[in-house]
Amino acid sequence: MNVSHASVHPAEYPPTTDEGGGGGGGGGGGGNIEVPRVRMKDFQGMPGTQGGLALRICQFVFAAVGLSIMATTSDFPSVTAFCYLVAATGLQSLWSLSLAIIDIYALLVMRSLQNYRVVTFFTIGDGIASTLTFAAACASAGITVLIDNDLDICSQNHCVQFETATAMAFISWFTTLPSFLFNLWSLASR
Repeated sequence: MNVSHASVHPAEYPPTTDEGGGGGGGGGGGGNIEVPRVRMKDFQGMPGTQGGLALRICQFVFAAVGLSIMATTSDFPSVTAFCYLVAATGLQSLWSLSLAIIDIYALLVMRSLQNYRVVTFFTIGDGIASTLTFAAACASAGITVLIDNDLDICSQNHCVQFETATAMAFISWFTTLPSFLFNLWSLASR
């Protein structure tokens, strides 16, 4: 029976009450019928779905590309915002890769990841990772604008690499945000 509320009963049978004055103990007939809880349908983008796996892979790829581009430049350690970008994209890539592996496992064994504790863990981790990545991308974007437009010393620096790594961090954040919001919505609907 597809039920949306516990108080909905079939029209042909009136709800039964327990005349015995107690709710436990097993035994006989006449007790309240235990109505099954309705579980929300998994939709694409939530943990353990193909859409969730696609988001995790995109997060990992963009964070790893941004990290590798920034790490290949020789002068990124001289600017604190760029060091922060390397640290944040490194954390984002590790987080996304580990959750992608969990999603792959859940898809292979056909198991749902809609456990309250698991979704809470994913939500908190996505919130922290997306906040760090966004802050690092904003700080790096400010520095690249300063170097390129205000100081006009791009000939001495790797402006194209800095701008590309910053753009990859923003795209990685943009793909982390839906994961965070799907998980938060899943927690709120429980």
